[in-house]
Amino acid sequence: MSVEVHVVLPKFKLTLVWVTLLPVAEHNPVTGPKAQRAGAADLCDAAVVDNDSGHKDLAYVLHTSGTTGSPKIVRVPHKCILPNILHLRSLFQMSADDVVFLASPLTFDPSVVDIFLALSSGAQLLIIPSMVKKMPKRLSQLLFEDHKTTVLQVTPTLLCRFGHHTLNRDVLSSGSSLRVLALGGEACPTPAQLRSWRHEDNETHIFNIYGITEVSCWACCYKIPQYLLQSSSLPSSTASSTVPLGSPLMDTVVEVRDEHGRVVTEGEGQVFIGGEDRVCLLDDEEAVVPGTMRATGDWVSVEDKQLFYLGRRDRLIKRHGKRVNLDALQQLIVSLPQVEACAVALHKGVRLLAFVVAGADGDLSSRIVNQLSALVPSHSVPDTLVPVAALCLTPHGKVDMEALVRIYQGQRRCLESPWGDVGKLKETLQSMWKDTLGFAADETIDEESNFLLSGGDSLKALRLCDDILSVVGVPSPELLEVILDGTFSDVLRYVAGGTPAPPLESSTSSIPEAKRRHADAPSVVPAKREREGSQSTAAETLQGEKQAFKVIRRAGEVMEINVSKEDAGSNFPADTVEEKDLSKKRRPDVLGLCLSWSSDTGRCVDASPVLLVHERTDQRSDVAEVTAFIGSHSHRIQALDLHTGSMLWERVLGDRIEASAAVSHCGTLVIIGCYDGVVYFLCAASGKTRWTFETGDAVKCCPAVDPRTGLVMVGSHDGHVYALNPELRQCVWKRHCGGGAVFSSPYLQPNLRQLYVASLGGHLLCLHPDSGDVLWSNCRDVPFFSSPNGSSGLVAIGSVDGNICSFSSTTGKLMWQFLTKGPVFSSPCVTPDQQRLLCGSHDGHLYCLNCADGSLVWTFRASGKVYSSPCVFDGSTVGRPGVLVGLASTDGTVWILDGETGQTLASHTLPGELFSSPVVHQQSLVVGCRNDYVYCLRLTVKEEA
Repeated sequence: MSVEVHVVLPKFKLTLVWVTLLPVAEHNPVTGPKAQRAGAADLCDAAVVDNDSGHKDLAYVLHTSGTTGSPKIVRVPHKCILPNILHLRSLFQMSADDVVFLASPLTFDPSVVDIFLALSSGAQLLIIPSMVKKMPKRLSQLLFEDHKTTVLQVTPTLLCRFGHHTLNRDVLSSGSSLRVLALGGEACPTPAQLRSWRHEDNETHIFNIYGITEVSCWACCYKIPQYLLQSSSLPSSTASSTVPLGSPLMDTVVEVRDEHGRVVTEGEGQVFIGGEDRVCLLDDEEAVVPGTMRATGDWVSVEDKQLFYLGRRDRLIKRHGKRVNLDALQQLIVSLPQVEACAVALHKGVRLLAFVVAGADGDLSSRIVNQLSALVPSHSVPDTLVPVAALCLTPHGKVDMEALVRIYQGQRRCLESPWGDVGKLKETLQSMWKDTLGFAADETIDEESNFLLSGGDSLKALRLCDDILSVVGVPSPELLEVILDGTFSDVLRYVAGGTPAPPLESSTSSIPEAKRRHADAPSVVPAKREREGSQSTAAETLQGEKQAFKVIRRAGEVMEINVSKEDAGSNFPADTVEEKDLSKKRRPDVLGLCLSWSSDTGRCVDASPVLLVHERTDQRSDVAEVTAFIGSHSHRIQALDLHTGSMLWERVLGDRIEASAAVSHCGTLVIIGCYDGVVYFLCAASGKTRWTFETGDAVKCCPAVDPRTGLVMVGSHDGHVYALNPELRQCVWKRHCGGGAVFSSPYLQPNLRQLYVASLGGHLLCLHPDSGDVLWSNCRDVPFFSSPNGSSGLVAIGSVDGNICSFSSTTGKLMWQFLTKGPVFSSPCVTPDQQRLLCGSHDGHLYCLNCADGSLVWTFRASGKVYSSPCVFDGSTVGRPGVLVGLASTDGTVWILDGETGQTLASHTLPGELFSSPVVHQQSLVVGCRNDYVYCLRLTVKEEA
């Protein structure tokens, strides 16, 4: 084939190429037996290619990271990497039963070994999103609980990120699924360190692998004997000795040479690697002599024909006229009982820094310096001990020295006030929080603000995490999880509690002055600002005959307009309230969940879907016309056919969409709020804009629609709730909600003529939907992220203090509250008989409570936090008469439960986190996912024999 670059699109990082299949003669003009052999050869048979055309037989091309020298372009032939795959497959005794974790990114050549070890053995290759790799607890669960990983190839630093407790309990436990642990890319930990990480009954085989990208990929391998890992009676010198690099791998030649180029058989020298076919092309090289040996820059000691790693040549320095081996000093510090990990660096050629991660019982005090003073000469004692919660990593999993030095420099800039000033720390974090989210400098940050709910996303969370690491100097593998899952106060407490003491030197560390952004104070937002979005009139929008339709939203909320009794029964038959009688009729059917379709929205989907079900007009068809509307952080709202998943229309609005949509009482408009503060009224059939209304801040809640008057009531982060008339295109009334943004969705009880609204300031208000007058209010001084819901005479709501609260709908008096073990962001859902209330919690449980007194009926333990709202629906369409419950947990699992007992009937795990609430219609369940997709799962039923 010939390949020609056709067009380059830098904006999309995309290159389009033109590929032409050439005649065989033009491709390989050589004739005779050799050409025939080349044409018939297996793809893995590298021997058929001439050495002088090795650049035409490339397997892959990559760059070296530059962490151990100048970055290089490396072109790797098949015949160079193939021996690695074959030999390691044999050493690791790979089989089709293995699960190999792809730990390295594709820019790091160990990934090639991982991929082809798995594929050539028929094993499973486990690929996990990069963000999860930054979360040790979640990563450990995925590897060793969910997928039973058997082969793990990582750098020692990346392995250390799990922490001593997780290593001993999960990774190298007595019953660990891990069969092979290969440590490479950095100096191997000592046997004593490895023993401290593993359970005494662990049977994992541990290998030390060594190599360089310039001779891709590995050159040596050493299997650490079990007696070194198990025996506690070994002499201390043996237990703490360096692990050898091992024997050369297939077709690989390893030599040690001194500074004059002479081969060393005993003593110290530099490692050179090569072999007849183990040759790669570097940078602009067009050809290389077979058997070329590449200098590694690594210094070793040769003892009894074994190679022991001493360190990088550029890590052997002179200080005060004396030689210091930085890698050896690093290993010595790690061997101290108080230390879990360490990195040593020379800053500006003068200052010797030791970045230290404390062990579980570590004491980062001057005692460590005193211990070092007794173990090494004075010229090897670090000038500064910099405590860190975790070592920073490069994308390839190695220690990121530059990032660690930036942390030290940040701490050095902070010498004017001590870390004990929590007020200064809070000011710094607030400034970084605002900068990351794009807030004005004079905006206030609520203590209970959640980063994601304040407009953040996973990429911004990574940026904020990096800012904290570099400016405040608190690297931690758990910080990202706190930012994603917790509140601002949680982050503040974590950083304040985990902030290490200042570097152990004569001066003390302090917090830098908070970064400032100059911005004019925003002007007062008018009560009503309108923007015309279309030439069509309101009369045109709403004209036509009355339609029969049904709207299904999160928490099982159903609004029916002109629906016949027959069609009304498609969600809940009239007799579902007789739950105890229906339970007797249940058959022992087995339910299942399978993927029906998915739709890519371009960014994560936190919004919940809304379904518009039109009454059947064709009596010959049993299939109703159902449209699912859902928004995304990509600014898009999609209209999707529920049965096929085909896109009916898509609109790109002014900003991100986290709010769920609503449907007007005429069934022709879709109403949705946006981060740009605008409420959009779109044509349900075409997506065209019919009207827009601009509030004073982001709109993140789902509007409530009054089926009697057609008013649309929606809250805004400007602290107001608005009643909008889409027919007249005007704001009928607005009400300030007592303080704090309105994040939760208003709830309307049309028969009682009561509208319930909650705010992040802890206020719960009952308003008259026609006038906006306050009928009663209640303030708990605890933010409400949960949306209110009502049953007979009660209104219930969840609170971030962990309580599920129930108030009198007439007086606002607290009737009862149920305490969970975590914040409650989930909105309550009420069963059709108005007797039971369902609500999730961050403690990972779904609670079923008695509406009358709040007593616990049953509880269900999910596999992750329950952020979204449960959905109750009729099970008769899947052969299970009575109430069923749809539930989503943040780990990506969707559950179907028996509404009477809480028993699991079916589950399905999606490849992303779930903050969206599921919505069910008949056999279809729709939910948004944080991996950018909207999913429709189909409920299936199979009768047991």
